[in-house]
Amino acid sequence: MLLCLDIGNSQIHGGVFDGDMLRCQFRKTTHPLGSSDESGVFFSAVLRENGVDPRGIQRAAICSVVPQAHYSVRAACVKYFHCEPFVLQAGVKTGLKVRYRNPHEVGADRIAGAVAAVQRRPGSPLIVVDCGTATTFDVVTADGDYLGGAILPGVGISVETLAGRTAKLPTVEITRPANALGRSTVESIQSGIFHGHVGAIRHLLGELGNEVFGGVRPHVIGTGGFARLFEGEKLFAEIVPELVLLGLKHAEQLNRDA
Repeated sequence: MLLCLDIGNSQIHGGVFDGDMLRCQFRKTTHPLGSSDESGVFFSAVLRENGVDPRGIQRAAICSVVPQAHYSVRAACVKYFHCEPFVLQAGVKTGLKVRYRNPHEVGADRIAGAVAAVQRRPGSPLIVVDCGTATTFDVVTADGDYLGGAILPGVGISVETLAGRTAKLPTVEITRPANALGRSTVESIQSGIFHGHVGAIRHLLGELGNEVFGGVRPHVIGTGGFARLFEGEKLFAEIVPELVLLGLKHAEQLNRDA
Protein backbone atom coordinates (compact mmCIF):
# COMPACT_ATOMS: atom_id res chain seq x y z
CA MET A 1 0.00 0.00 0.00
CA LEU A 2 1.05 3.58 -0.68
CA LEU A 3 0.76 6.38 1.89
CA CYS A 4 0.38 9.81 0.24
CA LEU A 5 0.85 13.00 2.25
CA ASP A 6 -0.01 16.48 0.97
CA ILE A 7 1.56 18.92 3.44
CA GLY A 8 -0.21 22.27 3.14
CA ASN A 9 0.11 25.52 5.06
CA SER A 10 -2.94 24.77 7.22
CA GLN A 11 -3.41 20.99 7.06
CA ILE A 12 -1.72 17.73 6.16
CA HIS A 13 -4.09 15.79 3.92
CA GLY A 14 -3.21 12.10 3.82
CA GLY A 15 -4.53 9.04 2.06
CA VAL A 16 -3.71 5.37 1.59
CA PHE A 17 -3.95 3.68 -1.81
CA ASP A 18 -4.27 -0.07 -2.15
CA GLY A 19 -3.60 -0.39 -5.86
CA ASP A 20 -5.96 2.13 -7.44
CA MET A 21 -8.40 2.10 -4.51
CA LEU A 22 -8.23 4.96 -2.03
CA ARG A 23 -8.69 3.06 1.23
CA CYS A 24 -8.90 6.04 3.56
CA GLN A 25 -8.26 9.76 3.92
CA PHE A 26 -7.38 11.87 6.96
CA ARG A 27 -6.38 15.40 7.91
CA LYS A 28 -4.34 16.96 10.69
CA THR A 29 -3.30 20.53 11.32
CA THR A 30 0.17 21.34 10.04
CA HIS A 31 1.09 23.54 13.02
CA PRO A 32 2.35 22.79 15.55
CA LEU A 33 4.27 20.26 13.50
CA GLY A 34 5.80 18.22 16.30
CA SER A 35 8.69 15.76 16.16
CA SER A 36 9.13 12.89 13.73
CA ASP A 37 7.96 10.48 16.48
CA GLU A 38 4.82 12.52 17.09
CA SER A 39 4.09 12.50 13.36
CA GLY A 40 4.79 8.78 13.07
CA VAL A 41 2.60 7.88 16.04
CA PHE A 42 -0.23 10.01 14.65
CA PHE A 43 -0.01 8.46 11.18
CA SER A 44 0.06 4.93 12.61
CA ALA A 45 -2.87 5.60 14.93
CA VAL A 46 -5.05 7.30 12.32
CA LEU A 47 -4.48 4.43 9.88
CA ARG A 48 -5.56 1.89 12.50
CA GLU A 49 -8.67 3.95 13.29
CA ASN A 50 -9.52 3.82 9.58
CA GLY A 51 -9.08 0.07 9.34
CA VAL A 52 -5.64 0.10 7.68
CA ASP A 53 -2.78 -1.92 9.19
CA PRO A 54 0.30 0.38 9.29
CA ARG A 55 2.47 -2.70 8.66
CA GLY A 56 0.92 -2.90 5.20
CA ILE A 57 2.41 0.45 4.12
CA GLN A 58 5.17 -0.38 1.65
CA ARG A 59 5.77 3.01 0.03
CA ALA A 60 5.19 6.67 0.83
CA ALA A 61 4.97 9.83 -1.25
CA ILE A 62 5.11 13.45 -0.09
CA CYS A 63 4.38 16.83 -1.62
CA SER A 64 4.91 19.83 0.61
CA VAL A 65 4.69 23.62 0.55
CA VAL A 66 6.06 23.80 4.11
CA PRO A 67 9.85 23.26 3.92
CA GLN A 68 10.31 22.89 7.69
CA ALA A 69 7.91 19.94 7.70
CA HIS A 70 9.91 17.90 5.20
CA TYR A 71 12.51 16.44 7.58
CA SER A 72 10.04 15.50 10.31
CA VAL A 73 7.57 13.76 8.00
CA ARG A 74 10.29 12.03 5.97
CA ALA A 75 11.93 10.73 9.16
CA ALA A 76 8.54 9.48 10.39
CA CYS A 77 8.06 7.49 7.17
CA VAL A 78 11.51 5.95 7.46
CA LYS A 79 11.14 5.00 11.13
CA TYR A 80 7.50 3.92 11.27
CA PHE A 81 6.91 2.55 7.76
CA HIS A 82 10.48 1.49 6.88
CA CYS A 83 10.53 3.23 3.50
CA GLU A 84 12.27 6.23 1.99
CA PRO A 85 9.42 8.43 0.72
CA PHE A 86 9.20 9.76 -2.82
CA VAL A 87 9.17 13.56 -2.78
CA LEU A 88 7.43 15.47 -5.55
CA GLN A 89 9.80 18.30 -6.44
CA ALA A 90 11.48 19.93 -9.41
CA GLY A 91 13.39 17.41 -11.53
CA VAL A 92 11.19 14.35 -10.98
CA LYS A 93 9.00 12.83 -13.68
CA THR A 94 5.43 14.14 -13.74
CA GLY A 95 4.30 13.72 -17.35
CA LEU A 96 3.85 17.51 -17.55
CA LYS A 97 5.91 20.06 -19.47
CA VAL A 98 6.27 22.87 -16.94
CA ARG A 99 6.41 26.23 -18.76
CA TYR A 100 6.67 28.39 -15.64
CA ARG A 101 9.52 30.90 -15.93
CA ASN A 102 11.17 29.28 -12.90
CA PRO A 103 9.83 25.73 -12.41
CA HIS A 104 11.30 25.62 -8.89
CA GLU A 105 8.76 28.27 -7.82
CA VAL A 106 5.70 26.13 -8.53
CA GLY A 107 4.16 24.58 -5.42
CA ALA A 108 4.37 20.79 -5.40
CA ASP A 109 0.65 20.59 -4.59
CA ARG A 110 -0.16 22.63 -7.71
CA ILE A 111 1.87 20.24 -9.86
CA ALA A 112 0.22 17.21 -8.24
CA GLY A 113 -3.24 18.62 -8.91
CA ALA A 114 -2.35 19.31 -12.54
CA VAL A 115 -0.94 15.79 -12.96
CA ALA A 116 -4.16 14.25 -11.68
CA ALA A 117 -6.30 16.55 -13.84
CA VAL A 118 -4.46 15.42 -16.97
CA GLN A 119 -4.98 11.80 -15.98
CA ARG A 120 -8.71 12.37 -15.53
CA ARG A 121 -9.18 14.39 -18.75
CA PRO A 122 -6.35 13.59 -21.18
CA GLY A 123 -6.29 15.81 -24.27
CA SER A 124 -8.53 18.48 -22.72
CA PRO A 125 -7.73 22.11 -21.86
CA LEU A 126 -7.84 22.27 -18.08
CA ILE A 127 -8.00 24.66 -15.17
CA VAL A 128 -7.63 23.36 -11.61
CA VAL A 129 -8.98 25.58 -8.84
CA ASP A 130 -7.67 24.56 -5.42
CA CYS A 131 -9.66 26.26 -2.65
CA GLY A 132 -7.39 25.91 0.36
CA THR A 133 -5.35 28.32 2.49
CA ALA A 134 -4.82 30.14 -0.78
CA THR A 135 -7.10 29.76 -3.78
CA THR A 136 -4.91 28.76 -6.71
CA PHE A 137 -5.65 28.45 -10.42
CA ASP A 138 -3.52 26.14 -12.55
CA VAL A 139 -3.78 26.11 -16.34
CA VAL A 140 -2.83 23.06 -18.42
CA THR A 141 -3.11 22.86 -22.19
CA ALA A 142 -4.54 19.92 -24.12
CA ASP A 143 -0.93 18.92 -24.89
CA GLY A 144 -0.02 18.66 -21.20
CA ASP A 145 1.84 21.98 -20.91
CA TYR A 146 1.59 23.47 -17.43
CA LEU A 147 1.53 27.22 -18.03
CA GLY A 148 0.95 28.75 -14.61
CA GLY A 149 -2.12 30.47 -13.25
CA ALA A 150 -3.18 32.79 -10.46
CA ILE A 151 -3.14 32.90 -6.65
CA LEU A 152 -5.42 34.83 -4.32
CA PRO A 153 -6.02 34.71 -0.55
CA GLY A 154 -8.29 31.84 0.42
CA VAL A 155 -11.62 32.02 2.20
CA GLY A 156 -10.18 31.17 5.62
CA ILE A 157 -7.37 33.72 5.37
CA SER A 158 -9.84 36.41 4.36
CA VAL A 159 -11.97 35.81 7.45
CA GLU A 160 -8.94 35.70 9.74
CA THR A 161 -7.50 38.90 8.28
CA LEU A 162 -10.73 40.84 8.72
CA ALA A 163 -11.00 39.75 12.35
CA GLY A 164 -7.31 40.24 13.12
CA ARG A 165 -6.76 43.58 11.42
CA THR A 166 -9.93 45.41 12.47
CA ALA A 167 -11.11 46.57 15.87
CA LYS A 168 -14.77 45.57 15.73
CA LEU A 169 -15.23 42.89 13.07
CA PRO A 170 -15.60 39.38 14.51
CA THR A 171 -14.49 35.98 13.27
CA VAL A 172 -17.48 34.35 11.56
CA GLU A 173 -18.52 30.89 10.47
CA ILE A 174 -17.61 30.25 6.85
CA THR A 175 -20.86 29.38 5.13
CA ARG A 176 -23.02 30.24 2.14
CA PRO A 177 -25.29 33.10 3.25
CA ALA A 178 -29.01 32.93 2.59
CA ASN A 179 -28.98 36.42 1.05
CA ALA A 180 -26.45 38.77 -0.48
CA LEU A 181 -27.85 41.60 1.65
CA GLY A 182 -26.42 41.28 5.15
CA ARG A 183 -28.66 42.63 7.94
CA SER A 184 -26.03 42.24 10.66
CA THR A 185 -22.24 42.48 10.82
CA VAL A 186 -21.88 38.69 10.78
CA GLU A 187 -24.22 38.32 7.79
CA SER A 188 -22.45 41.15 5.97
CA ILE A 189 -19.05 39.53 6.40
CA GLN A 190 -20.38 36.12 5.33
CA SER A 191 -21.93 37.68 2.23
CA GLY A 192 -18.82 39.60 1.30
CA ILE A 193 -16.51 36.63 1.80
CA PHE A 194 -18.70 34.17 -0.10
CA HIS A 195 -19.95 36.29 -2.98
CA GLY A 196 -16.64 38.12 -3.31
CA HIS A 197 -14.85 34.81 -3.70
CA VAL A 198 -17.41 33.50 -6.17
CA GLY A 199 -17.00 36.65 -8.23
CA ALA A 200 -13.20 36.42 -8.14
CA ILE A 201 -13.21 32.76 -9.21
CA ARG A 202 -15.72 33.35 -12.00
CA HIS A 203 -13.83 36.39 -13.30
CA LEU A 204 -10.43 34.67 -13.27
CA LEU A 205 -11.83 31.58 -14.99
CA GLY A 206 -13.21 33.81 -17.74
CA GLU A 207 -9.99 35.80 -18.13
CA LEU A 208 -7.77 32.70 -18.17
CA GLY A 209 -10.07 30.94 -20.61
CA ASN A 210 -10.05 33.86 -23.04
CA GLU A 211 -6.33 34.57 -22.70
CA VAL A 212 -5.04 31.01 -22.96
CA PHE A 213 -7.70 29.05 -24.80
CA GLY A 214 -9.16 31.72 -27.07
CA GLY A 215 -12.61 31.45 -25.56
CA VAL A 216 -12.75 27.63 -25.74
CA ARG A 217 -14.26 26.51 -22.45
CA PRO A 218 -11.72 24.46 -20.46
CA HIS A 219 -12.67 21.62 -18.15
CA VAL A 220 -12.58 23.15 -14.66
CA ILE A 221 -11.86 20.91 -11.67
CA GLY A 222 -12.38 22.16 -8.12
CA THR A 223 -10.48 20.73 -5.18
CA GLY A 224 -9.33 21.74 -1.70
CA GLY A 225 -11.09 22.06 1.62
CA PHE A 226 -13.42 24.92 0.62
CA ALA A 227 -14.39 23.69 -2.86
CA ARG A 228 -17.69 22.21 -1.66
CA LEU A 229 -18.68 25.64 -0.35
CA PHE A 230 -19.13 26.76 -3.97
CA GLU A 231 -20.76 23.58 -5.25
CA GLY A 232 -24.05 25.27 -6.13
CA GLU A 233 -22.47 28.14 -8.07
CA LYS A 234 -21.68 26.17 -11.26
CA LEU A 235 -18.05 27.26 -11.19
CA PHE A 236 -16.60 23.77 -11.59
CA ALA A 237 -17.37 20.93 -13.98
CA GLU A 238 -16.51 18.56 -11.12
CA ILE A 239 -15.17 18.66 -7.59
CA VAL A 240 -12.48 16.12 -6.68
CA PRO A 241 -11.36 16.61 -3.04
CA GLU A 242 -8.61 13.96 -3.35
CA LEU A 243 -7.14 15.40 -6.57
CA VAL A 244 -3.68 16.19 -5.14
CA LEU A 245 -3.41 12.72 -3.59
CA LEU A 246 -4.26 11.15 -6.96
CA GLY A 247 -1.59 13.23 -8.69
CA LEU A 248 0.97 12.34 -6.05
CA LYS A 249 0.15 8.66 -6.49
CA HIS A 250 0.62 8.91 -10.26
CA ALA A 251 3.93 10.78 -9.97
CA GLU A 252 5.26 8.20 -7.51
CA GLN A 253 4.30 5.43 -9.94
CA LEU A 254 6.00 7.20 -12.88
CA ASN A 255 9.25 7.60 -11.01
CA ARG A 256 9.19 4.09 -9.54
CA ASP A 257 8.72 2.59 -12.99
CA ALA A 258 11.56 4.73 -14.32
